[in-house]
Amino acid sequence: MIGSNPAMNESTFDLSYDVAPKDVMTMNGTLSKSLMLVGILGLAASFSWAMTTRGGVFDPGVAMPWILGGAVGGLILALVTIFKPTASPFTAPIYALFEGLFLGAVSAMYEAVYGAGAATSSGAASPFSGIVVQAAGLTICVLGVMLVLYMTRIIRVTAKLRAGIIAATGAVMVFYLISIGLSLFGVSMPYLHSPSPLGIGISLVIVGIAAFNLLLDFDLIERGIQRQAPKYMEWYAGFALLVTLVWLYLEILRLLAKLRSR
Repeated sequence: MIGSNPAMNESTFDLSYDVAPKDVMTMNGTLSKSLMLVGILGLAASFSWAMTTRGGVFDPGVAMPWILGGAVGGLILALVTIFKPTASPFTAPIYALFEGLFLGAVSAMYEAVYGAGAATSSGAASPFSGIVVQAAGLTICVLGVMLVLYMTRIIRVTAKLRAGIIAATGAVMVFYLISIGLSLFGVSMPYLHSPSPLGIGISLVIVGIAAFNLLLDFDLIERGIQRQAPKYMEWYAGFALLVTLVWLYLEILRLLAKLRSR
């Protein structure tokens, strides 16, 4: 998974635009596009979840093509969107589709392994004890909290904060790339997947970094609107925000899995 959001870098809106007022980026337009992308992702995730858990039983053999196909397709669409923002009205929805297929299968896998929730007094499992429901709920809560912190200017996105977040996300990306490289040779990165206190602490730090990336997304979206970026940037901004939300959700899912393994 991408450890930072290359779609929202410092040069994203560092351009001069000359477009008619009706064709510029707006907050309402960006919000509507973002919600549409989230909706596409949710529908696609529901579909792949259903395909991989027919009869209520998770099938790893069926899930793997959805996971690999969604991951590869999502990565290709993400790269196309990043390098050609003008195509984002077409590529961003397809990216959301592929990423949804990937997330649905991955979520079903986590639910099958870690989803046994705490029982209620009657012995029945709580409907909110599923790891996927909890991860999705926490992702929404983190999004809401970071949005409030940004809108109230309790946390201001200064140049120093921006540089710190970018450096931290870059470090996470390198950390994951090293882990993937070592895994090809059968070597596991110490503590990365461990439910030990240190492993849980690492996950908490990464979740925090992912959450702070939302501040960069909000800041760059606001600057794009102020600079009257063209309308297609609404789709691009929605795509960039979705990249961060997917990363945040996966990291929270990983953290919850570690907690349940203890």
